[in-house]
Amino acid sequence: MSSDWPWTRLGDLLEIKHGWPFKSEYFTVSADDLALPIVVAIGNFEYTGGFRFDQTQVKRYSHTFPADYALQPGDILLVMTCQTAGGEILGIPACVPNDGRIYLHNQRLGKVALKTELVSRDFLYWLFLYTEFNRHLVNSASGTKILHTAPSRIESFRFRLPSLPEQRGIAQFLDAIANRIALLRETNATLEAIAQALFKSWFVDFDPVRAKQQGLAPERMDEATAALFPDAFEETELGAGPSGWRIGTLGEVVETAGGGTPDTKDPSYWEPPEYCWTTPKDLSGNSAPVLLGTERKLSRQGLSKVSSGLLPVGTLLMSSRAPIGYLAIAQVPLAINQGYIAMLPQSTLPPLFLLFWCRQNMENIKGRANGSTFMEISKKAFRPISVLVPSPQVIAAFINITATLFDRLTQNERQAQTLATLRDTLLPRLISGRLRLPEVADEN
Repeated sequence: MSSDWPWTRLGDLLEIKHGWPFKSEYFTVSADDLALPIVVAIGNFEYTGGFRFDQTQVKRYSHTFPADYALQPGDILLVMTCQTAGGEILGIPACVPNDGRIYLHNQRLGKVALKTELVSRDFLYWLFLYTEFNRHLVNSASGTKILHTAPSRIESFRFRLPSLPEQRGIAQFLDAIANRIALLRETNATLEAIAQALFKSWFVDFDPVRAKQQGLAPERMDEATAALFPDAFEETELGAGPSGWRIGTLGEVVETAGGGTPDTKDPSYWEPPEYCWTTPKDLSGNSAPVLLGTERKLSRQGLSKVSSGLLPVGTLLMSSRAPIGYLAIAQVPLAINQGYIAMLPQSTLPPLFLLFWCRQNMENIKGRANGSTFMEISKKAFRPISVLVPSPQVIAAFINITATLFDRLTQNERQAQTLATLRDTLLPRLISGRLRLPEVADEN
């Protein structure tokens, strides 16, 4: 057990260094000048840890700064200011990537600077994801709505320090799980991109129709599928469209449903928890457009209070407010709250087609929203939106191809979530020493 690991104070192993007080007038969101350094902000972190780099959301700095504030690849940064009510991201780590860019950090983040070789940087990364570390920071934080920690509070955390071989073994074990999760989700991003590109080729750019109009065979398409497409265009209210395809409204070609929230103060609506019930929060951290489960469940009595009842597997969910545009296809029967527009299977336009249609047309959808406190699109505003409806045969051909991709994506996400649960279960046991890796323990 961990009783043979000595108690250690973080401050004996490292120090936390604040970032530079950058001046806002020198920030630019332009990605044109790649030589400008990127200032890492809290928005570049994700709940489960790890650096999430999004080139469309970075801020670059166009003024001078002290050279020793430039970060090095592998440097660990910690969140020191938390705008989340529960404080769950306080102390969350991120590693600076080795991609040739220059990175800086502001005062809301702290850089970990090691003082000794008795600790592994890789082990520390996982220590910072340890629930006891987060609890220590939250309990000692200042502020009410916004929590703040300080270097001294981080450095005061005490824990049992494994030997270096055990530190490395723990980190390697958890890294292996994390790398597998990352690979599955990278694969899913590729699968989703392939399906979205196919949608754009067939239903936005009309590549097969343009090819046939020129007397050419559509690229990468068998003769049977090519025969489903017309060889000419005709004018519609949405512009030139393939001959024979019609214009409809979403209300005509999609069956939609809304939901509700039973009284949260009445336990009879929630106990015993039997039926999945979702809010857009369930989609906020999704890396794939599938919903495999929900945070909360309703009792049978609670379900009776939701007008739409239990929606079937395959229903497309779109968040209709705060924010608009989260999308996922349900993989379990579920009820929804009032923050969704649900698009049901067996409609003229099936959910898998609509998933990519909504992605392609999200700005138009958001343009129909209104509201004073927050923007919301109602079913009344959603249903009149015009949509070009392909022939049933073309829709079926698209679904036949993309369903295979989507099935694999769903399987990958199930595996990724299983591995994430395993990681989150094992991490506190490994960090605390309640679970030892036998191969490593035998070396001591």
